[in-house]
Amino acid sequence: MLVSTKGQLPPGRPWPMPVQAAAWITRPKPFLRRAHADYGDIFTLRFRESATLVVLADPADVKQVFTGSPDVYRAGEGNAILGPILGPHSLLLLDGMEHLRQRKLLLPPFHGERMQRYREIMREAAEHEISTWPAGEPVQIARRMQEVTLEIIMRAVFGVSDAAEMGHLRRVLLELLEWTVKPARFMRLALSGTERIERHAPFQRVLKPVDDALLTIIAERRRAPDLAAREDILSLLLSARDEDGEGLSDGELRDELMTLLLAGHETTATALGWAVERLLRHPEAMELAVRDARGGDGSYLDAVAKETLRLRPVLPLVARKLSQPVEIHGYELPAGTIVNPSIYLVHHRADIYPEPDVFRPERFLASKPGTYTWLPFGGGVRRCIGASFALFEMQVVLGELLRSVDLRATRDGFEPTRRRAITLVPGRGAEALASPAA
Repeated sequence: MLVSTKGQLPPGRPWPMPVQAAAWITRPKPFLRRAHADYGDIFTLRFRESATLVVLADPADVKQVFTGSPDVYRAGEGNAILGPILGPHSLLLLDGMEHLRQRKLLLPPFHGERMQRYREIMREAAEHEISTWPAGEPVQIARRMQEVTLEIIMRAVFGVSDAAEMGHLRRVLLELLEWTVKPARFMRLALSGTERIERHAPFQRVLKPVDDALLTIIAERRRAPDLAAREDILSLLLSARDEDGEGLSDGELRDELMTLLLAGHETTATALGWAVERLLRHPEAMELAVRDARGGDGSYLDAVAKETLRLRPVLPLVARKLSQPVEIHGYELPAGTIVNPSIYLVHHRADIYPEPDVFRPERFLASKPGTYTWLPFGGGVRRCIGASFALFEMQVVLGELLRSVDLRATRDGFEPTRRRAITLVPGRGAEALASPAA
């Protein structure tokens, strides 16, 4: 039942803001579930004076946000914490006409038909990584998948194939990513505000080599005589033009490459890690997945990917900052409020997904995911442009993995969740023993 109230925020934890922030950083899923149980489908979180977050778990409210005016529900402002890494021209940080312009330029390379051209890159990256695994020794699947997805990004998106250049790029990218993902450091940065982050000297020391490497790649690609014939995403973006005949500047390209890295590397690697972790603990599903990988049409692997993203979403929520007062779920929320459709809570509603904590890929064999009930990639005009790429990549890499090796869990029991910056990862790395496929 909706609560009719104006001028009052939804209820929420009365805890001090630093305590709420610490609970959110260290135990995000239990924190969300308990608040949902106590307060219902809308509740308030407070982490610092300058930000009031209102979490939404009702699909009707999610639909209102995703279908509402992007001038009112401003995603760029809601994602401001990512600004120091992504840069001011990132698609995730833009709103209004500038967001629409860049989205139109970025979308064509991610068209479904084009994905097939990247299949071999994905398969080769997985095959190469798997070939390095020591027989009979534990393998941290989630960590190994980071190597795979990073190589795919460097080859398919950045268009880098030279071994020395790939080695340098891998090193500086990983130094930046590893610097930002530690929970305690992320918490301090998140609470300090973007301006202080940008002035933070240790952060700048790991960011500058990445900026230099990306700008060098962009400059070299602009001069490439075979630019028009290349099919990597950077080359396609260099050739893209808007309605006025203008292309993307070096700064815009740098920020979008960084965005594609952040959105397509850590997240997809984590999802693959969770997929393997879930299969290891569900032998019947593993048997069906292996059978599909070694002789099927890929439909069960696709269902595994979708069910993994439902049960273990990499991001627990998305953010929109209100530019004007809006009534949601009976509450009139003031301008400046950050509303957060919760991917995790919607995905765990028993009225939508019976036995929501059970891993059951069959949910997605007979029906397509609902637009406002399955939202690992967000929704509306801000839905992740790489959604098709990520799902295709998961299917290809998982298929190559299950074709090449037999996997066995190294231990029984529940795998805890651990935070890496904004992503929720397998706490023990989805550890497994791998042996050559029988």
